[in-house]
Amino acid sequence: MKSTLFLFCFGFGHLVFTQDETKESEQCPNGHCSDGEEHEKMKYTKKGNKWQKYLDLIEEANKNYKECSTDDCYRLQRRSDFKDWMERGISEELFVKAKERNIGVHYQIIDEKLYRQDHCIFESRCNGNEHFILKIIKHLPNMEFIINTHDWPKVRKWDENLPVFSFSKTPDERDILYPAWTFWEGGPAVWPIFPTGLGRWDLMSEALHKTAQKWTWDRKHSIAFFRGSRTSHERDPLILLSRDKPHIADARYTKNQSWRSKKDSLDMDPVEPVTMETHCHYKYLFNFRGVAASFRFKHLFLCKSLVFHVGEDWTEFFYGEMKPWVHFIPLSVDLKKVEELLEFARENDEIAQQIMNRGHNFIIKHLRMTDIENYWLKTLKRYASLLKWEVKKDPKLKEILPKEDLS
Repeated sequence: MKSTLFLFCFGFGHLVFTQDETKESEQCPNGHCSDGEEHEKMKYTKKGNKWQKYLDLIEEANKNYKECSTDDCYRLQRRSDFKDWMERGISEELFVKAKERNIGVHYQIIDEKLYRQDHCIFESRCNGNEHFILKIIKHLPNMEFIINTHDWPKVRKWDENLPVFSFSKTPDERDILYPAWTFWEGGPAVWPIFPTGLGRWDLMSEALHKTAQKWTWDRKHSIAFFRGSRTSHERDPLILLSRDKPHIADARYTKNQSWRSKKDSLDMDPVEPVTMETHCHYKYLFNFRGVAASFRFKHLFLCKSLVFHVGEDWTEFFYGEMKPWVHFIPLSVDLKKVEELLEFARENDEIAQQIMNRGHNFIIKHLRMTDIENYWLKTLKRYASLLKWEVKKDPKLKEILPKEDLS
């Protein structure tokens, strides 16, 4: 009698075959198989699949994952950011301390008009933030707040908790997260192709969508790809892997403003930067932190490529709803498993594509421009509800008017 095959279909769509052990002798008479037969036998048994630990992680992650509501996807992040003030509120004394320490840009909203201190060290960053605030200002009460436009957060957990908005943070900070200015303006300047930043999120999304349609999964190069400057040494292992094994990875350093010599690009000449569209030619894209959270993270998913996300400390407001093994493949900062996980992706192409699709679908469903406006609106309304003083117009501040949209 021939052996019976049982078919199990896990939630992530991968099919794993297992053999009835009582019939094993019929597959391999006398307990011996040829090399090829043994390989095929072990390949489809749960015990013998060398990738089972990753298959189990994917299955478990997807079994426990519940997609957030489209109407209010990120409420848990806001709840976390404001939890320390929910009972006691935000006092004027704390606000004044934050303002006096000059750790951000002072704003007021008075009678549906926006006012700001005259000096903003990063004008494009202020413009990007102000675009969204002005879009929602008719729905906001009077308030005043401080927005940090530097790359790094300001409020350490062991220091006094001051009410300051920042675009990213780690578990060691308590800043209130807001959607970065780069959704509209500014961002990392990449000379000469992005001299003023990567460009508006909505326009870049359209461009990457068109490129992804041309460079479908089956057409992409099956190697890892990375281009970026050496803002963090955590990127070094992938660069060195690329030099040693170019058939696995194409990863090179580019220049940034602080580049002075080959030493700043790991003892090799830097290469020219490439467009975001070029990234879409490759199946496996890497996201590393830079000085803070990396602005490219959201863009990589739009390529419909599989994202390998390195580290877990730095977050933006939307990171918490994206889950490892559901939307991306996680890697520790030492990159010890990088070759193994790239091999896993190559040998499990269908599963890799499924993770890619979930990551891509999350971004296009939950990171639209309307989602950005909604996050600003709900965050500022929650903040205003906690203020314990009546805000009065500061005569030193200037009014900020909407700018013409030339797109």
